[in-house]
Amino acid sequence: MALLNKDLFQVVEKEKNSIHEETHATYTVFSKEGRTLFQIDTFGSSEREIPGKVSQSIQIDKEMAEVLIAKLRGIFKLD
Repeated sequence: MALLNKDLFQVVEKEKNSIHEETHATYTVFSKEGRTLFQIDTFGSSEREIPGKVSQSIQIDKEMAEVLIAKLRGIFKLD
Protein backbone atom coordinates (compact mmCIF):
# COMPACT_ATOMS: atom_id res chain seq x y z
CA MET A 1 0.00 0.00 0.00
CA ALA A 2 1.23 3.51 -0.70
CA LEU A 3 0.05 6.98 0.25
CA LEU A 4 1.30 9.37 -2.44
CA ASN A 5 3.12 12.47 -1.19
CA LYS A 6 3.16 15.61 -3.37
CA ASP A 7 6.68 16.48 -2.22
CA LEU A 8 8.02 13.08 -3.28
CA PHE A 9 6.26 13.02 -6.66
CA GLN A 10 8.46 13.79 -9.63
CA VAL A 11 8.65 13.25 -13.36
CA VAL A 12 11.27 10.93 -14.86
CA GLU A 13 12.16 10.31 -18.47
CA LYS A 14 12.19 6.65 -19.53
CA GLU A 15 13.47 5.16 -22.74
CA LYS A 16 11.33 2.03 -22.70
CA ASN A 17 7.60 2.50 -22.18
CA SER A 18 4.81 0.00 -22.75
CA ILE A 19 1.07 -0.25 -22.28
CA HIS A 20 0.21 -2.64 -19.48
CA GLU A 21 -2.59 -5.18 -19.48
CA GLU A 22 -5.97 -3.90 -18.40
CA THR A 23 -6.98 -5.01 -14.92
CA HIS A 24 -9.90 -4.96 -12.53
CA ALA A 25 -9.81 -2.07 -10.06
CA THR A 26 -11.99 -0.68 -7.32
CA TYR A 27 -11.94 2.53 -5.35
CA THR A 28 -13.09 3.66 -1.95
CA VAL A 29 -13.29 6.98 -0.16
CA PHE A 30 -12.80 7.18 3.59
CA SER A 31 -11.81 9.58 6.34
CA LYS A 32 -9.11 8.87 8.89
CA GLU A 33 -7.46 11.21 11.37
CA GLY A 34 -9.31 14.19 9.90
CA ARG A 35 -8.16 13.47 6.33
CA THR A 36 -10.25 12.27 3.41
CA LEU A 37 -8.51 9.68 1.26
CA PHE A 38 -9.30 8.23 -2.16
CA GLN A 39 -7.93 4.69 -2.47
CA ILE A 40 -7.53 2.70 -5.67
CA ASP A 41 -7.05 -1.07 -5.37
CA THR A 42 -5.91 -3.13 -8.34
CA PHE A 43 -6.17 -6.87 -8.71
CA GLY A 44 -3.86 -9.22 -10.57
CA SER A 45 -4.84 -11.77 -13.16
CA SER A 46 -7.08 -14.73 -12.41
CA GLU A 47 -4.00 -16.95 -12.75
CA ARG A 48 -2.45 -15.47 -9.59
CA GLU A 49 -1.67 -17.71 -6.66
CA ILE A 50 -4.51 -16.09 -4.71
CA PRO A 51 -7.12 -14.88 -7.26
CA GLY A 52 -9.13 -11.84 -6.15
CA LYS A 53 -6.42 -10.63 -3.77
CA VAL A 54 -5.55 -6.93 -3.94
CA SER A 55 -2.33 -6.49 -5.87
CA GLN A 56 -1.66 -2.80 -5.25
CA SER A 57 -3.29 0.02 -3.31
CA ILE A 58 -2.66 3.70 -3.96
CA GLN A 59 -4.00 6.36 -1.60
CA ILE A 60 -4.47 10.00 -2.57
CA ASP A 61 -5.21 12.84 -0.16
CA LYS A 62 -6.48 16.33 -1.04
CA GLU A 63 -3.01 17.85 -1.61
CA MET A 64 -1.98 15.03 -3.92
CA ALA A 65 -5.32 15.16 -5.74
CA GLU A 66 -4.72 18.83 -6.53
CA VAL A 67 -1.29 18.00 -8.00
CA LEU A 68 -2.64 15.07 -10.04
CA ILE A 69 -5.62 17.04 -11.37
CA ALA A 70 -3.37 19.88 -12.52
CA LYS A 71 -0.97 17.48 -14.23
CA LEU A 72 -3.76 15.48 -15.92
CA ARG A 73 -5.45 18.66 -17.15
CA GLY A 74 -2.21 19.81 -18.74
CA ILE A 75 -1.16 16.47 -20.22
CA PHE A 76 -4.56 15.56 -21.69
CA LYS A 77 -5.67 19.14 -22.47
CA LEU A 78 -8.72 18.84 -20.20
CA ASP A 79 -10.91 21.82 -19.27
